[in-house]
Amino acid sequence: MSNLVTIFGGSGFVGRYIARRMAKEGWRVRVAVRRPNDALFVRPYGVVGQVEPVFCNIRDDESVRAVTKGADVVVNCVGVLAEDGKNTFDAVQAEGAGRVARIAAEESVQRMVQISAIGADADSDSEYAQSKAEGEEAVLAAFPTAMILRPSIVFGPEDEFFNRFASMTRFGPILPVVGADTKFQPVYVDDVAQAAVKGILGQAEPGIYELGGPDVRTFRELMTEMLSVIHRKRLVLNIPFFAAGIMAKLMELGQTISLGLVPAQLTTDQVANLRNDNVVSEGAKTLADLGIEPTTIASVLPSYLWRFRPSGQYYDITESAKTLRN
Repeated sequence: MSNLVTIFGGSGFVGRYIARRMAKEGWRVRVAVRRPNDALFVRPYGVVGQVEPVFCNIRDDESVRAVTKGADVVVNCVGVLAEDGKNTFDAVQAEGAGRVARIAAEESVQRMVQISAIGADADSDSEYAQSKAEGEEAVLAAFPTAMILRPSIVFGPEDEFFNRFASMTRFGPILPVVGADTKFQPVYVDDVAQAAVKGILGQAEPGIYELGGPDVRTFRELMTEMLSVIHRKRLVLNIPFFAAGIMAKLMELGQTISLGLVPAQLTTDQVANLRNDNVVSEGAKTLADLGIEPTTIASVLPSYLWRFRPSGQYYDITESAKTLRN
């Protein structure tokens, strides 16, 4: 019988790439998610019955134990960018991560991979960063041999970064950003998946790895590159942190008053996070230590952002026709 890996959040952005790679490795893949019916798309990653979505609430011991039993390795990809009801930073990224590690140890799981984030810091002004650090600490306390991956902003076809800002360009000549001079080191989603697979297969030393791509860019530079790919001209307008903080508080108030019907597009915690550069630390273990060559932004963005061009998939044809008319 083939080995079994349980991937918590395995239908999410990063999780699905790990699931696909592990299916190709011949492993059985248990995709633990809150809504299994919404994760049926993972089944074709393998042969019939090889990849199965199952229900799990990471905030509940018995739920986590049920999907951990029998697994050789567990991977925790669960995380939230903004708090939503009971899914707070603490409940999901700190307590949830610790729960997965503790139960994995109790169930004699061989290895564990935890997806964290660059910037995880217990002393940060951001509750998101604090909870990521607390999650790492809880994981290592229960499962000392765990592999912890800290990616910078992750990009790829389903990302919530480039897709979000490219979509915003459709609504006016200005593209507002908070922290235009903040630096990022975007990492391709499948590079993160490859790193996780190294840990699952026991081909990497335990410990913390910081994952960044070959390109270090400011927020403004990333937006400029994105605009070049989608062939749109927009003014990238930096919103000062003090103004962004006020905007975020008003948006959060609107979300509260509407009982969540109008979600905040920007939160005070995100503003706090954007004050800090999001790049690989000097001396950290990286993709290079795993034998993985990072993928450039330029080689991937055109493959999925083309739909935001003025004529979408027909942009090149339209531009070519203009040349013929001249």
